[in-house]
Amino acid sequence: MNVNTGTETFDVVVVGLGGLGSATAWRLAAAGQRVLGLEQFEFGHDRGASHDTSRILRHSYHRPDYVRLTKEAYDDWAHLEQESGRAFVTRTGGIDLCPADSPLPLDDYWRSLSAEGISYELLDADEVRSRWGQISVPDGTTALYQERTSIVPAARSTEAMQRLAVAAGATLRDNTPVTGLRHGLDGVEVVTEHGRYSAGQVVLCTDAWANTLLRPLGWDIPITTLEEQVTYFEPTEPARFTPEVFPVWIWLDDPCFYGFPSYGEATVKAGQDCGGPEVSPERRSGATDAVMLDRLSRFMGERFPHSGRAIRSKRCLYTLTPDRDFVLGPVPGAERVLVGLGAAHAFKFAPTLGRMLAALVQDPSLAHTDAYSTFRLDRPALTDPDHPVNWMT
Repeated sequence: MNVNTGTETFDVVVVGLGGLGSATAWRLAAAGQRVLGLEQFEFGHDRGASHDTSRILRHSYHRPDYVRLTKEAYDDWAHLEQESGRAFVTRTGGIDLCPADSPLPLDDYWRSLSAEGISYELLDADEVRSRWGQISVPDGTTALYQERTSIVPAARSTEAMQRLAVAAGATLRDNTPVTGLRHGLDGVEVVTEHGRYSAGQVVLCTDAWANTLLRPLGWDIPITTLEEQVTYFEPTEPARFTPEVFPVWIWLDDPCFYGFPSYGEATVKAGQDCGGPEVSPERRSGATDAVMLDRLSRFMGERFPHSGRAIRSKRCLYTLTPDRDFVLGPVPGAERVLVGLGAAHAFKFAPTLGRMLAALVQDPSLAHTDAYSTFRLDRPALTDPDHPVNWMT
């Protein structure tokens, strides 16, 4: 196929410019690649998973390989800060709270941290209540505290990576949906409503929309898309919830909840992990879900009794793989097309995964190395219809 029929030719086209796609475009352009980035909506939109304010950056994970990757994430966030001249990482410390009857074992977390040489503290319920009077936990609760847990901003850092991409020579265009890909031996033709572009390689960072472009290539990733909801609460004593005195927290139970200290305003943000209804990216509510709000408000009133009343909620999309591992790699049979999918816990890794995808574009042999093998498109979790579903992180 001759792909030089497009109106413009690039080395790489990145489709989808949320956190992951913006990071990829930046790192590719910084490496000297001619990059076109295409976003189907306007820049800064709230239809995906890279909008709003705070995200958690943490070492605490249930597997050593993810803990190992978090070390790189902290380094890559520091690199983003250096390159942009802006601060993004706000250290708060973080506590994982595990009630006595939880189905999510805290052992997996501290053992994974130990395996990677990351320091932590194990606390009982009395120690938690003594250190943080804002938290009410039942007897029998155990907790893991890690001092380096931080907050990173979603929308602000995504915009910064887009600016760095443009400064490095990338062309970024919003309101440009991609309607098709034509893969050939010598490149890929990218079809949009506004024109056609040719490239040696394409990187799809399209999250919930991934299968729209993958199905014509013979692939359909078994993803589940949930419409999640976070809510901001207004504490009566805001000084008790500042980052200096109150940590990021995760409640390890079913249901699982998480939350933040105040960040940018005198509110605290909280949400339920994997608690929203299944939707498609084209069919979603966008409106506050009263049942989800009530569930979260009751939990906050019980476990964080000074968190105050709910004042607003926001919706976002979770795009989940069956094993909740990322997807990073070429499409088998169409290797000039690469996929980056974050499985609803990737923003903390966005600068890292963008760097990894950029490296893979430049050296396809990396796809066979340990760093990428867990995240292949043809792994059992994505090819075996009977593979068990586990969304634990």
